[in-house]
Amino acid sequence: MDVTESLIAETREAPPAPTPSPPKPADHQPGLLMSLQSLLGTVVIAVFVITFVVQAFQIPSESMENTLLIGDYLLVSKIRYGGGGFGDLLVPYQQIRRGDIIVFHYPINPAQHFVKRVIGVPGDHLRLVNRQVWVNGFPLQERYVRYTSASHDVYRDEFPQRDYIVQGEEGRWFEELKKDVQHGELVVPSGQYFVLGDNRDESLDSRYWGFVPRENIIGSPLVIYWSIRSGESDYAPGGTASDKLSHFAYAMTHIHKITRWDRTFRLVN
Repeated sequence: MDVTESLIAETREAPPAPTPSPPKPADHQPGLLMSLQSLLGTVVIAVFVITFVVQAFQIPSESMENTLLIGDYLLVSKIRYGGGGFGDLLVPYQQIRRGDIIVFHYPINPAQHFVKRVIGVPGDHLRLVNRQVWVNGFPLQERYVRYTSASHDVYRDEFPQRDYIVQGEEGRWFEELKKDVQHGELVVPSGQYFVLGDNRDESLDSRYWGFVPRENIIGSPLVIYWSIRSGESDYAPGGTASDKLSHFAYAMTHIHKITRWDRTFRLVN
């Protein structure tokens, strides 16, 4: 038998190669579950942040000019001051101090949100003399204050005035005011805060409706994340679903025109 015949014989005697098994269908279930878990985790974190950490807020009036302008959109820290519960032991928080800007539920109508600056904390004795704020016998230095009126208003600029009379819900404040005034000064009760707008002549604040209870305070503004130019606020989100869609479409197509770029991402202080 020559070499060729030997190779043919060995080839014939070799066992057949095993037939490969057909490929199993890919199992996508673990990957799908991981994607769902990731999505749910993101949603949970987002809900937690929106509920407990930050809240978006829009400036609707000129009462805090020039610190905050109509059309400014803020992110408000809801944990800066704590909530008086168990969470305060886990997350460090600050005391509310004179000079802080706060966002709070308007005491007359808690459904509304106001933003003002804290001028008096519990125990403070304060008064206004010819627009100048005095706290505990010392003039308060207020570099942020703006005055827009040349006229002198006795109640607004010489606070407190106990003989001032007003009708409506705010009228209750002028009755309560009598018991909190000592020697011509307003004494801030425990758990209450006295607030004013930086635009002192155009602000509906504690002079007109009273103190802000501690439980009404939501938090403190952190940053202006977007700001719309004056005259463009009509295009801000609001109204019906159709209005919101129109406003959103306008904003997206005119974002460069309507945005105050010098105020966007500005820290609030």
